[in-house]
Amino acid sequence: MKRVITITVLFQLLVSIAAIAQLNQTWQGKKCAVVITYDDAINEHLDNAVPLLDSLGLKATFYVTAFSTSVQTRMNEWKKLAPSGHELGNHTLFHPCIGGKGREWVQPEYDLNNYSVQRMVDETKMTNLFLQSLDGKTKRTFAFTCGDMKIADSSFIGGMKNDFVAARAVRNEMRKINEIDLYNIDCYMVNNHTAEQMIDWVKKAVQTNSLLVILFHGVGGGNGLDVSIPAHQKLLNYIKQNEKDIWVAPMVEVAEHVKKWQEKN
Repeated sequence: MKRVITITVLFQLLVSIAAIAQLNQTWQGKKCAVVITYDDAINEHLDNAVPLLDSLGLKATFYVTAFSTSVQTRMNEWKKLAPSGHELGNHTLFHPCIGGKGREWVQPEYDLNNYSVQRMVDETKMTNLFLQSLDGKTKRTFAFTCGDMKIADSSFIGGMKNDFVAARAVRNEMRKINEIDLYNIDCYMVNNHTAEQMIDWVKKAVQTNSLLVILFHGVGGGNGLDVSIPAHQKLLNYIKQNEKDIWVAPMVEVAEHVKKWQEKN
């Protein structure tokens, strides 16, 4: 009887060790991964987000729309982000979205209803070339503009997979590493949320061993989808204070890790 109990205890111990080992491999020894992203390349990112990120040593992904006013007027400052460890992600050349009711701000020439799949692919390729001229990198991730993933009834990501390591969608969800679709990565979009609400997302990611992608637009202004400067600062401070449990890295780095993990498992 003692021998049976000993074998059972040993088996349970081995299972526990294996589970811990797998968890350590999942997120670089941490309990979860957090990717901090900023969309549209606006001045407030350079003025309000980058200084705080750099002061804390946190690395983020900036999804750049190449034709944005900020890129046109402050290109040298955008160029400095890559040497600091941040990712310049592809957010298209002109930020096209599906126009129509509720989206009257979409200009006809940049309405996805007037695009072809080939035009979308060509414009993202051109944006990749532009970004490469800034950072010298060939590996990159993409963010769907307005979360739109189709032109008419046709998905356009299929023709772009060779150009990107991953693509970020827009849904308020998070996934465990085995559930992640690298070309449809979930994220939580900030829309005037409080620091406490955003910190709760981080706590959930830690508890569920998930990937949390946070999407910012305005930071203290610059976009109606905004976050206040104090709330933004409180969230980033919380993430920094809990780095023992949180792997923080740009999207391209996390996506490459997810791909390797999924191929092995």
